[in-house]
Amino acid sequence: MIAEWIQKYCTNLLQCVKFVAQSRSFTTQLTEQQLEIQELTRNFSENQLKPKAAKLDSEGRFPFSEIKSLTNLGLMGACVDQSYGGLDLDYLSLAIAVEEISRGCASTGMILSIHNFLYANLVNEKGTPEQKERFLCDFTKGSLGCFALSEPNAGSDVANIRTRARKDGDYWILNGKKSWVSTAVEGSAAAVFATFDPELRHKGLACFLVPLDAEGVFRGKKEPLMGVRAVTACDLMLEEVRLPSSCLLGREGEGFKIAMEQLDQGRIGIAAHAVGIAQSALDTAISYAKERHAFGKNLTRLPSVKDRLTDMCMLVETARLLTYRAACDVSTKNSAMAKYVAGRAATAASDHCVQVLGGRGLSTHYSAERHYRDARGTQIYGGVTDIQKRLVGHYLLKEHNAL
Repeated sequence: MIAEWIQKYCTNLLQCVKFVAQSRSFTTQLTEQQLEIQELTRNFSENQLKPKAAKLDSEGRFPFSEIKSLTNLGLMGACVDQSYGGLDLDYLSLAIAVEEISRGCASTGMILSIHNFLYANLVNEKGTPEQKERFLCDFTKGSLGCFALSEPNAGSDVANIRTRARKDGDYWILNGKKSWVSTAVEGSAAAVFATFDPELRHKGLACFLVPLDAEGVFRGKKEPLMGVRAVTACDLMLEEVRLPSSCLLGREGEGFKIAMEQLDQGRIGIAAHAVGIAQSALDTAISYAKERHAFGKNLTRLPSVKDRLTDMCMLVETARLLTYRAACDVSTKNSAMAKYVAGRAATAASDHCVQVLGGRGLSTHYSAERHYRDARGTQIYGGVTDIQKRLVGHYLLKEHNAL
């Protein structure tokens, strides 16, 4: 009995030490490399994106030249192994890049985020050498990758996916429809999730790497969006798409696990994207308040305006800290918290921005209304805010053995 008690005590002590070590491992001090990435992307954003963002948005024009420039900088394969053309950066460096790019142009930042966090990182970490040669090398050099999970009747309810995959010898045949596939109009391949047995629900899912020029793959019309208008989103129709078994990523039945793990990463990208939008809204509000006069003084000297700017600052910094923490310690709870807080912060900060600008905040001649539209989507795509809150609560109680 005493030996068992000592063993149990030592095990619990080791777990406590591990927990404390993990909880103290995060620091707000960026490394020299991360600071270089921040400076590089901030300068690019300020000089190359910010002057074009309004026009890209109003015309709904995909930022081809801007993405090409990011490709030349190596950022379209930020975390990919160098042997496959990437920079082999950590997630925090990528999150910083997404934040800074989104600060200049939310649409371009979203494209950078999706391509890296949801496609390139997925193939880099879970693909076979053969899959990396075919579905990764070109994707650090200009080809765009997509993530096709949602369906007309399967958004947050991933286990309800109805896109069907059936085995035919050494091949898989895919049939179904995917919705809201970002950059699919311009994309070259997609990670597509399908079920080989609907009765198994989440245990019947598999992930496939699908060339978008394959026979039987059809792109729908570009969906007109409220925000991030330079990003394309469309349906993907799959009709008897014949794929070799080598296109199966992982094993049969691992699709749900792969999707959930990748969404943990994807939510970090969306959180960073939201932080960039929120920071841009704060920049816009401060810049305007410094120049605008009312009641014989600058707006910055009016208590009501100062309070709004202060609230915006705290929203941005809180969201940034949670996002950086999630990028350093990836988990469902951390990424859900980051996305939840950052999405709400971006929406609130952009609302403050419109209010500070007053009537001009409603005008398309100013960026405030664009920030407002861009921010709203960050509470929806990648997992709606309501689901993120449920995830945080679930894992919180699980940590305390309270489920």
